[in-house]
Amino acid sequence: MIIVDTLLANLDKENTPIRVGIIGAGTMAKGIALQIVKYSKGIRLVAISNKTPEKAENVLKEIGVEKISKVTSVSELESECKLGKVSFTDNPLLLTQGECIDVIVEATGTIDYAAKVVLSAIDNKKHVVLMNAELDATLGPILKVYADRSGVIITNSDGDQPGVIMNLYRYVKGLGLRPVLCGNIKGLHDPYRNPTTQEGFAKKWNQNVRMVTSFADGTKISFEQAVVANATGMRVAKRGMHGFNISENEHVSKVIDLYDEKELLQGNGIVDYVIGASPASGVFVLGYQDDQSQQALLDYYKMGKGPLYCFYTPYHLCHLEVPSTIARAAILHDAVVTPIAGPFVEVVSIAKKDLVKGEKLDGIGGYSLYGVCENSKIARRENLLPMGLAENAVLNKDISKDEVVTFADVAFPNENLALKLWREQQNIFNE
Repeated sequence: MIIVDTLLANLDKENTPIRVGIIGAGTMAKGIALQIVKYSKGIRLVAISNKTPEKAENVLKEIGVEKISKVTSVSELESECKLGKVSFTDNPLLLTQGECIDVIVEATGTIDYAAKVVLSAIDNKKHVVLMNAELDATLGPILKVYADRSGVIITNSDGDQPGVIMNLYRYVKGLGLRPVLCGNIKGLHDPYRNPTTQEGFAKKWNQNVRMVTSFADGTKISFEQAVVANATGMRVAKRGMHGFNISENEHVSKVIDLYDEKELLQGNGIVDYVIGASPASGVFVLGYQDDQSQQALLDYYKMGKGPLYCFYTPYHLCHLEVPSTIARAAILHDAVVTPIAGPFVEVVSIAKKDLVKGEKLDGIGGYSLYGVCENSKIARRENLLPMGLAENAVLNKDISKDEVVTFADVAFPNENLALKLWREQQNIFNE
């Protein structure tokens, strides 16, 4: 927020705020709306769109917005904006097309639906902030191509793990060290969790049960680390990442002893995660420095003997930091996390249980599959099915538990936009 806070304060003083539309009305979208409305100078919430518009209306009421209006057209949205009202609708394209909005925040966790919205936003010259690692990991590179053509920013967010990792990555790189590992810290990883096992936790925290399931079964962290890999050019050391278990509450700096230095120094390094380390909700980056003079000083600063050094951020504060991302995109044209080229790492589909021919796959956070990271070159060579495309695909053969699913194993009843974009992405980056 440093520097950005001053820029936003200037916008507030000049009464020229960044105007924002939010897609989605779940827990995260509500938190973002609250942060903008109550705690963010220089940013104005113009509208929320949700498939069930009543949920968007309830979000606005619950965060204390008094002037609320339902809109059904772009002209109505523009008129209500001029009157100082915050609008809600079930049509996200009103937000992407309205001239009264500068930045779209996509917070649905969907793939196909979100892709349509993001493409429309880009086409209408709006910056896009993604609170949607699922979309980013699956279609981020091709969406970045479209954004570059349109002259706008598409970025994942500060506060969520990919953003916190990338801010730390850039910090470490700025110190003159070579980042060789970008890591995430998990408290639990059980690939066989499902919506039934996670129902109680989801209700307790008022969260979507399928999203909560994806946290527990490892799919979410796989999407997050794929996003980081695609923003850095890193890879995974093996399918599924190492995912080392660390003694409960042992400090994350101990991870230095777990990795093979030669492995980390290959190419651009690796993305990975650990289970059980402290601080429990943080992230870490391992930096490499072989300059002996710098090593001596880093030792004096209590960073260890080297040549590997552990840098970490002890928390991720999701919705609280989204305004910073909005400002970085709209004012500075700086993306927090965005692909640098084609996919380096993909999230591929693994059977969560024995699956039978004719079964329709239920996708992310369901009963059928869990997702793991694989290097894109291997995934394409083996024709593996991306987790982000798996929902509603129909199996044409039996699949055993823990077996990877390929494109040859499924049929797609409908040729949706996500599949079309994915194929375009492969065509562009495999030339």
